[in-house]
Amino acid sequence: MSTTGYDVIVVGARCAGSPTAMLLARMGHRVLVVDRATFPSDTLSTHLLQPHGVAALRRWGLLDRVVATGCPPIHTYTYDFEQFAISGNPGTTYEPVAYGPRRTVLDKILVDAAREAGAEVREGFGVTDLVFDDDGRVVGVRGRERDGPVITEHARVVVGADGLHSLVARLVGAQAYHEKPRLMCAYYTYFSGLPMHGVFEAYARPHQGFAASPTNDGLTMVVGTWPFAAFDEVRKDVEGHYAKNLELVPAFAERIREARQETRLVGKAVPNFFRKPFGPGWALVGDAGYTKDSITAQGISDAFRSAESCANALNAAFSGLQPFGTAMADYHANRDHHALPIYDFTVELATLTPPTGDFLRLLKAIHGHEEAMNEFIRVNSGVGSLPEFLATWSEPTTMDVHDE
Repeated sequence: MSTTGYDVIVVGARCAGSPTAMLLARMGHRVLVVDRATFPSDTLSTHLLQPHGVAALRRWGLLDRVVATGCPPIHTYTYDFEQFAISGNPGTTYEPVAYGPRRTVLDKILVDAAREAGAEVREGFGVTDLVFDDDGRVVGVRGRERDGPVITEHARVVVGADGLHSLVARLVGAQAYHEKPRLMCAYYTYFSGLPMHGVFEAYARPHQGFAASPTNDGLTMVVGTWPFAAFDEVRKDVEGHYAKNLELVPAFAERIREARQETRLVGKAVPNFFRKPFGPGWALVGDAGYTKDSITAQGISDAFRSAESCANALNAAFSGLQPFGTAMADYHANRDHHALPIYDFTVELATLTPPTGDFLRLLKAIHGHEEAMNEFIRVNSGVGSLPEFLATWSEPTTMDVHDE
């Protein structure tokens, strides 16, 4: 048994864990980050790095590394509702573009950055249990490398960055709230020979749809979506259902016939929930603490925000600026303040129900109005606020809203 002590052990080294470890190490804390995977390696992902996630990479000095991989910037989002389409810029003047990096690329950059910051990184190390003291406080982890002996490591705090099926969350009994069931399922693959020219395209049709965005190596990720009620049926013939989705838009189907599918289809359906993200000796970041449907593609960017906020809170506690409970309660409140509006928007969109009534009339009215379309796109990218958008553009004095 090892008696080595750390300030923090981070379980999970992808887009929530490695930034948490990197930031804490840069603050001077002794950090161990472990993951059962080795890097580079792939994982299911929405790919989109929204502008506020891009801004985080810029703050951390890592954006140039992503750009250097050849991942193309995305300057326009287009949402096609069959009768009309809305296009706009997803970002701000300061951070105007998004990116859609492969996780084989992004996660490796983040792991390397954590190591360079001074964190100890153990790849291929699976955590099997937590260590508790007599008062029920988490004080470490147990785990091992493949075929290796069980090792115990101790820390002041263990951070679970181990995804929606988080072992850390389960073992500490993290309370869930705002729970919603699985609402949508999605499958994606990559195509070569399908240029996107800096555009993310989404096609919404009644109770199904698909989207496409550029990624590394000249590839385009194309994802098909269905209501969760159809999940079992879709799984019986994923290729067939996927092809039918693309045929809903003949012009896109023609484009993709000229392209080449490079990988098999992969996908899943995820539940929607928040978990209390801290307790005695433990914290949660990323999907371990808050998961929502993939339709708004906020997961990576939210993981970055969570990592930064959690690292700052832990630093405040370690430095004596705030008691642990106070600092982490602030982290909890800050996370939910940012997450709840887009969470509510996401679970509504994930039903794949076509827009109707006043909202449909509003969408038709802003079609062709550049400022209004940009604001709607920024709601979808997580930069803008849906209530503010509705308050601004639903007023009859602001725009002539009418049925066509």
